[in-house]
Amino acid sequence: MKTCPAGRIMSHPVGQITRGTTNTNRLRRVDRWIARHPALRTVAEPLVVDLGYGASGVTAFEMEARLRRGTPGVEVLGLEIEPGRVARARTQLEQVQAGLTTFSPDARVSFARGGFEVPAPRRPTVVRAFNVLRQYDEKDVPGAWQRMAGRLAPDGILVEGTCDEIGRVATWIEVGADAAPRSLTLSLRLAELAAPSIAAERLPKALIHRNVAGEGVHDLLAALDTQWHLAAVVSPFGAVHRWRTALQAMTDAGWALGPAARWRLGEITVPWSAVAPL
Repeated sequence: MKTCPAGRIMSHPVGQITRGTTNTNRLRRVDRWIARHPALRTVAEPLVVDLGYGASGVTAFEMEARLRRGTPGVEVLGLEIEPGRVARARTQLEQVQAGLTTFSPDARVSFARGGFEVPAPRRPTVVRAFNVLRQYDEKDVPGAWQRMAGRLAPDGILVEGTCDEIGRVATWIEVGADAAPRSLTLSLRLAELAAPSIAAERLPKALIHRNVAGEGVHDLLAALDTQWHLAAVVSPFGAVHRWRTALQAMTDAGWALGPAARWRLGEITVPWSAVAPL
């Protein structure tokens, strides 16, 4: 047993070691979504946790660089279960602080060992847990959400999701401090997009097995595919125009797809009630 910075007694980190796959810019889509979230923008010096950052600390450095543009006081804490990954990230931090990388030497980033128990010095405003729950069973998701959300600040959010190896397809769920899911976001690279249902293979664990007839997430992806194909007539005007045309048709049909200003990024956000498993 040992004591974490906040003085709580902490045993072995909770969770399983991930594959550790890490790529530069892999999490850019979710980072820019977090950067505009009111939960982050309304706090002067928010603590943001990058939970399960993998074999390299690069996603934590990138996250801090993106978030600090709108929230200069942001601090990022990277947590990993495997001690070797923590040691490597701390070595990377030394290089950043020495001015040997493209990241700012004054980046407010730190690394520690931890899992779903989120051993942080204070309650974080945001916990981002990406590509962490894929190796778990669907039945394990509520408990993991409960543990992570239980460490959040009262108005904080858990952002739990999945993306492909280079970040062109990403999906995530916003979860409140009460561990209740609020929304699902899909974010796709529109150039060369064959069909929006490509997101099916990268759905969060809570939904990836629910893409079957009768489930809300299946209805969402099917409607996106239908309207995307119908909008092929406007393809000469570009993928963004085609996407916006498809989403406008869905909106006209009654779907709530989040702010239209975000559509151009290949992004939609639907209320959890629209996709909640039956």
